[in-house]
Amino acid sequence: QVHVVESGGGLARPGDSLRLSCVVSGSIVRIEDMDWFRQTPGNERDWVARSLEAGTEGYADSVRGRFSISRDNAKNTVYLQINNLQPEDTGVYFCHAGVRPVFGQPGFYWGRGTPVTVSS
Repeated sequence: QVHVVESGGGLARPGDSLRLSCVVSGSIVRIEDMDWFRQTPGNERDWVARSLEAGTEGYADSVRGRFSISRDNAKNTVYLQINNLQPEDTGVYFCHAGVRPVFGQPGFYWGRGTPVTVSS
């Protein structure tokens, strides 16, 4: 019914840049508050960045200044621009999507994630 799909990850070297995408599709009216998380095996899933429907942006201290979140509401898509990648940025990046569906109440949905590996 509601589909959340991340893309844009891959193998990168320190100093490289990546642009991740999160596309929401299905029987939806619009996207609302959107967040990016990342996770490595055996660890908790950590919050990285947020884009509120009202326009407010927020970032974890570890990524502020290097990561930039943006959105295209007409395409039901949110982006995460990552600059100056570091090894500690390695992990699976997940999109947490606030969605107003055609049917039922609004809610949050997880994507399956897109992996990012930063290694020299």
